[in-house]
Amino acid sequence: MRKPRDFDAELEALNDKTKQLKERKLRQLGELVVATGADALAIEQIAGLLVAGVESRDPGAKESWRKRGAEFFQGARRAGGSARQDARRAQTSDGGEPPAERQDRT
Repeated sequence: MRKPRDFDAELEALNDKTKQLKERKLRQLGELVVATGADALAIEQIAGLLVAGVESRDPGAKESWRKRGAEFFQGARRAGGSARQDARRAQTSDGGEPPAERQDRT
């Protein structure tokens, strides 16, 4: 005779796994903000950038962002973690100014 499945235990295990994945994703997003140097921006600026990106209907702009993101991650791997410097170099080469250093760090 077959052993009956414990659906409650399986469902709880799946819920635990979902919770772990959500926490991991949130932690990775925070690490990405720090690695790109975006933590130097005001929270309102970060939120505005993200909202503009989500609302953008320009596929060319989104493809450009994707390529730049891929270059960022490739640069981070090559440089062994100096992703913030790569992001600043890319920003200044675009004609933009690098983000100001946070003054409240000790």
